[in-house]
Amino acid sequence: MLTLHVAENSPETAVLIDGSTVVAVGPYEKLTAAAPQARVRRWPGILTPGLLNPYAPELLEATYHPDPREADTLGTEPITGERAAEIFRKNPASLGASARRGAQRMLANGTVAVAGDLRTRTVADVVRRAGLAVGQRPPRLPGSPSLSPSPLILLPPLTRGGAARFAVFDVATREDLVNRGASTCVATVMAGRLVYRSR
Repeated sequence: MLTLHVAENSPETAVLIDGSTVVAVGPYEKLTAAAPQARVRRWPGILTPGLLNPYAPELLEATYHPDPREADTLGTEPITGERAAEIFRKNPASLGASARRGAQRMLANGTVAVAGDLRTRTVADVVRRAGLAVGQRPPRLPGSPSLSPSPLILLPPLTRGGAARFAVFDVATREDLVNRGASTCVATVMAGRLVYRSR
């Protein structure tokens, strides 16, 4: 089924997809004329190729993402350092569930690819099942591990025949995205499927 994604602040880079593949990228008017039968999804902000988060080991193997049912005892924010290590030592099976919740948080921040050497098969499987692409880690990481790392790393532009993998951010421009961060994500698409939507 053909689906046309367009964001109000970047109509010149609308994306037409068929299943998990990009069919075309271009101005909305041109694509809707070429495929009038396509279902249209309209978004606020700008449509981007999505983000690469280079901190996969730190965020998925060395950080504990609490289950909502643990909010009373552990809170809702990610837990790092020795406290996280102690949780994993006491319950090694918690690593997989934590990594799944961490991957969902990444998707909610417009991450469509990760980098960094994962040491555990459990977490590598979580990344694969989430559909996250695996890229090369930059030689220098100027920031600290974060779901919205600074600086943000945008992936190369979408191309015809490529994977239908992208993210939409509710900002005016790319400069605005850099200033406001990845938490402005309103939608993330992986393999043509909407895997995160904020509204």
